[in-house]
Amino acid sequence: MKTKKFVALLLALVMLLGVAAACNGESGDDLHKEGRQDADGKAEIALITDVGTIDDKSFNQGSWEGVVKYAIDNDKTFKYFQPTEKSDAAYINSINLAIEGGAKIIVTPGFLFEGPIHTVQDQFPDVHFILIDGYPHAGDFVPDISDNVIGILYAEEESGYLAGYAAVHEGYRDLGFMGGMAVPAVVRFGYGFLQGADDAAAELNLAAGDINVKYTYVGNFDATPENESMAASWFQEGTEVIFACGGSVGTSVMKAAEKADTKVIGVDVDQYAESDTVITSAMKNLEKSVNDAIASIYDDSWEGGRAVTLDATEGYTMISMENARFENFSQSDYDAVYQKLVDGSIDITKDQDENGEQILEPTEIALDIVAVENIK
Repeated sequence: MKTKKFVALLLALVMLLGVAAACNGESGDDLHKEGRQDADGKAEIALITDVGTIDDKSFNQGSWEGVVKYAIDNDKTFKYFQPTEKSDAAYINSINLAIEGGAKIIVTPGFLFEGPIHTVQDQFPDVHFILIDGYPHAGDFVPDISDNVIGILYAEEESGYLAGYAAVHEGYRDLGFMGGMAVPAVVRFGYGFLQGADDAAAELNLAAGDINVKYTYVGNFDATPENESMAASWFQEGTEVIFACGGSVGTSVMKAAEKADTKVIGVDVDQYAESDTVITSAMKNLEKSVNDAIASIYDDSWEGGRAVTLDATEGYTMISMENARFENFSQSDYDAVYQKLVDGSIDITKDQDENGEQILEPTEIALDIVAVENIK
């Protein structure tokens, strides 16, 4: 009898806690989707999305998860704002709304915010701005960063390198790279991908031309019938796996891969759950980046007025191994090549040559084995 009474009391307590959480809107899902505001509807940490949503399985979501983690762990109010359109004016309007709503820290994911943050950074000197994947400038790409702003960049070439390296060691010989637009981050992903594939081919003693890569920028970051059709044609021509490096472009590539029974490499965040065709993803640790930047504000270690490039040395660039669908490329293989990135023994050409000149074409990358078909 005592046991039965105890179980009954325990069940009642669980039900009461569930009701209380529902009444307070404090469930994990609610917090993740809506954030948490004070009694006046204000929030001190805000994220402004770019062209997507906070559940885009890509850049916005990874950044938002960093906001959510810090805010929940440290009992802070937080909220996101979604601009009405893709324009500097709409982004600035959302920033103003966030500040009117109490924001003291604003996170903006994506290079599209470079101009808007340049415009507002000195208007709001008491607000901290965390600009992911870019830095403020006046349209000339010359950094102009106020002390209340930090621009966070990544060594995408490292993540791309790991993706190409793993793909070739896994056994793929006909690869594809479908980038969104030829912005620096996408270019670095692509050039790293080529070099990782080339180094893996050398380790496997393959001959020149044994690895072939179709390479293109589709000119957008959207899921479109045209992007799906291009991916489908590549698969039909023998491409085994495509590195889809363009936000929602990946959705189109995954659809084509599902129909062709081929494979995809995702980007930015771990996209394994989006399709069974995703064998791994070339990732930036967006959650850690945002969480660490916010933490630096609260613990007084903030170092603004600069752009920083985050890399493998502190775990900011990687490919997904936890949910990878590899059959041949092992965790030990990954650990070995990753350590080489960390200790600097792998030299990867980014989007500039040794003289600082922009490398405009993938065919300009020095490769020994990989043959690149540059499709424009």
